Amino acid sequence: MSNKENCCPKVSVGGQALIEGIMMQGPKGAAMSVRLPDGSIDTEKLEVKHIRDKFKPAGWPIIRGVFNMVESLMFGMKCMEKSAEKAGLDDDTDPENMSKLDKWISDHFGPKMMAVVTGISMVLGCGLAFVLFFYLPTFLVDTVDKYIFKNVLANLHPLFEGIMRMIIFVAYIWIVSKIPDIKRVFMYHGAEHKSIFCYEQGLELTVENVRKQKRFHPRCGTSFIFVILIISILISSVLVVVFPGIDEVRAVWMAIKLLIVPLTVGIGYEFIRYAGKHDNALVKILSAPGLWMQRLTTQEPTDDIIEVGIESIKAVLFDAEENKAEEDEA
Repeated sequence: MSNKENCCPKVSVGGQALIEGIMMQGPKGAAMSVRLPDGSIDTEKLEVKHIRDKFKPAGWPIIRGVFNMVESLMFGMKCMEKSAEKAGLDDDTDPENMSKLDKWISDHFGPKMMAVVTGISMVLGCGLAFVLFFYLPTFLVDTVDKYIFKNVLANLHPLFEGIMRMIIFVAYIWIVSKIPDIKRVFMYHGAEHKSIFCYEQGLELTVENVRKQKRFHPRCGTSFIFVILIISILISSVLVVVFPGIDEVRAVWMAIKLLIVPLTVGIGYEFIRYAGKHDNALVKILSAPGLWMQRLTTQEPTDDIIEVGIESIKAVLFDAEENKAEEDEA
């Protein structure tokens, strides 16, 4: 039965591409579907706990954006780890396939070592993100301004720094998109978007219907990142105008930019929520860079990947739509 024929009202659905799988999340919970090594699709219901359910301020406008981002990152990482296990990417942890050093580490440290490795990876990842998206743009703009423009760009530093950050981000995504494993994840990303579009248009969730849909969605995290970059330029420019000279000491300036990240994320989150419900000129302008960027972060999925997207969204919709209909009847 198609959604048009279904009397149940639509619910809001979002998702994330995984290793050989897709996670879909709705108002009542989440589900992830993964293509197993034997070719079958494994679907698992997931419980989602929100901080706002216990801490009401976490649901307030602007503030909720920060909490939502942290929750999404943590939940997404757990789903990614689960999908990697189910897809068989951890087969090399089998004692028979492990090297003597890996076996010795596993025998003597076990889960503790994994926790340490995960912690170190997160620290290194945060350090790399800081260097690429905070320090490097500032350094490059300062260098170009000093040796080429002879300090002409001083008053426009936040603008050119933001543009440089966007260029670095696009270059980074373009490079990683060339990695075969990442390219396959981007194909699942495309299937996620297409499946959601198919549902939102009220069409039956079939491979044929999903295949016809666009793979560029305005509520995608890619669009969110670009909105944040644009908002950060605006906020930084306002600070420089209101507090002249605030950006002259670069160490202090970078610290200030780190401190305003929560505000930038909060405003960006509110815009994405707004963009999902409206289709005016402002939304189109601010969403355009993110939609263009999705040409890199999404790829056209094959039919077997689309099947995984359909299974994941059905797992979320079945309970969510029934629960919503029951609430409305009550």
